[in-house]
Amino acid sequence: MKNIFTTKSITWSLISLFIILYGVGVYWSSEPDSLNIHAEVTQAAKADNVAPVVGYTTTTTLIKVSEALLNKPGGYLSNDIIPPSLFLDNMPAWEFGVLEMVRDMALVMRKDFSRSQSQSLVNKHLQDAQPRFNIDSKNWAMPSAESEYKQAIKQLYAYRSSLVSTNNNQKAQFYARADNLRSYIEEVQKRLGSYSQRLSMSVGREQVNTDLAGDNKAQQSSQGNSHIQLQTSWWKIDDVFYETRGATWALLQLLRAIEIDFDSVLAGKNAKISLQQIIRELEASQDPLWSPMILNGSGFGLVANHSLVMANYISRANAALIDLNELLTKG
Repeated sequence: MKNIFTTKSITWSLISLFIILYGVGVYWSSEPDSLNIHAEVTQAAKADNVAPVVGYTTTTTLIKVSEALLNKPGGYLSNDIIPPSLFLDNMPAWEFGVLEMVRDMALVMRKDFSRSQSQSLVNKHLQDAQPRFNIDSKNWAMPSAESEYKQAIKQLYAYRSSLVSTNNNQKAQFYARADNLRSYIEEVQKRLGSYSQRLSMSVGREQVNTDLAGDNKAQQSSQGNSHIQLQTSWWKIDDVFYETRGATWALLQLLRAIEIDFDSVLAGKNAKISLQQIIRELEASQDPLWSPMILNGSGFGLVANHSLVMANYISRANAALIDLNELLTKG
């Protein structure tokens, strides 16, 4: 009799533990809301007792997006090695998408936004911050990814403070110019193009190899096939979807900040409408997902294909980015 009660106790304990871990996993997998950029900037400027200058909004948004990785429900999960986060893959994929956009912005801020020309000095705070974001996202010890990201964020705060500093010897700069904005757009275009391709591969398709198209003198290191069969593994489809969703969430916040800091540039090139259209497409990519899982139906089948829907928004946003780049170039 005692053994029966012991077995039942163990069984109910395991069931209770599973339910608790499942509930925690669901909560930790919830995505953070979009940032209220104006409110965040107003609050930061009030705390610093300063008036926002050009670059203050973009830097603040990059800080808040980076902090969202560390402060959202469950904190940073990508490098966790214990349950329940050990068994979660959608949120770590989302985190990696956000991190990719953070890395792109940090790089452009270091080499373009903060420099007046190619021969000018690199800002010391950004020089320290940008490489720290490049640590392996799954590092959990000596140093952990979180510790490096915290140090990078600390340097971003220092850069933001130096933007509004009254000491000319310590003052940093943020140059809102059309050529600098083009540099960022080109980085984003490549990122979105990759995501669109990976999402479209969810159904599997044959594609003509266009690697050397447009240049009859072009060469590559090894011979490629004339046709390529593209197919995302069934096990990776949801990871690609959530990585893209994280990237578009981060990009949406950053482009809202760009709209503010580059207002005069966009107005001068008559390009504000183009940027607003990109933001609208990215907002649509963040609509609530009502399905309990990422469906992978065929293109015109009975079941939805969430990857193709996301790829549609990404492709439209990328096409609008190309148009925006043309406007910034020609005006």
